Amino acid sequence: MTNIDIAITGAAGRVGREAIEAFPDDRELTPFTHSEHEDLESEILEIEDRDAFREALEGQDVLIHLAANPSPEADWDDLSGPNVEGVYNAFEAARENGLRRVVYASSNHAVNMPNVASPIRPESTQGRPTAIRPSDRTRPDSYYGITKVFGEAMGSYYADRHGLEVVNLRIGWLLSEDELEEKIDERDGAGERYARAMWLSPDDCRRLINAAATEPLEGTFVTAHGVSDNSDRFLSLTETTLGIDYRPRDNSARVLDEEGG
Repeated sequence: MTNIDIAITGAAGRVGREAIEAFPDDRELTPFTHSEHEDLESEILEIEDRDAFREALEGQDVLIHLAANPSPEADWDDLSGPNVEGVYNAFEAARENGLRRVVYASSNHAVNMPNVASPIRPESTQGRPTAIRPSDRTRPDSYYGITKVFGEAMGSYYADRHGLEVVNLRIGWLLSEDELEEKIDERDGAGERYARAMWLSPDDCRRLINAAATEPLEGTFVTAHGVSDNSDRFLSLTETTLGIDYRPRDNSARVLDEEGG
């Protein structure tokens, strides 16, 4: 896509800030945040306000919807507003304004249950994890994961019913190299395996977001896995490369093993 206006919700979050840096300066970006931030110029949007969301997307071409409660440990009552009502509002506002595409921030937690070391530890991985492809059935590991499955289903519906292009991104764990090393130092074996498998470097995050927003699609719907090219990953990247031409360059093993991690 060329000459497109891109709206980014949740722009003050970790992924949101990388999303802002993912595009050339000639792209028209409109960051939306829940509140004001001194270091970020943005427009304020309450995603649970349907009318406000509709007005916010006037004149936009692509929505990168990142705004959500991001906690895998959150209770349902803390998730249902932003992660359910807010997601419906996002897709409906996109439809009403005639947007071309929605990039929806799903999560590895939508499919992570087969590989958790314990059902009460969503950020853990058993010793021999099962490979997961985008076409495998969703198996959420938490209430948070359930809301992400809901969002993926909503995207599928809007793609089929309304012809909206939708890219569901099952995002891994965005950390700098230093943060990755710190997480490894403080976690047990199951936690380390999860971090190694799910790491998404900042540079790869930018590549992922750019590809999801701009690459041509075959059809109207793609589910993509958003992790780096980790030696220990179990989320398949083959379909993601074919679907949106995402080509990660970083690898948690290179970061950790070179440092003796």
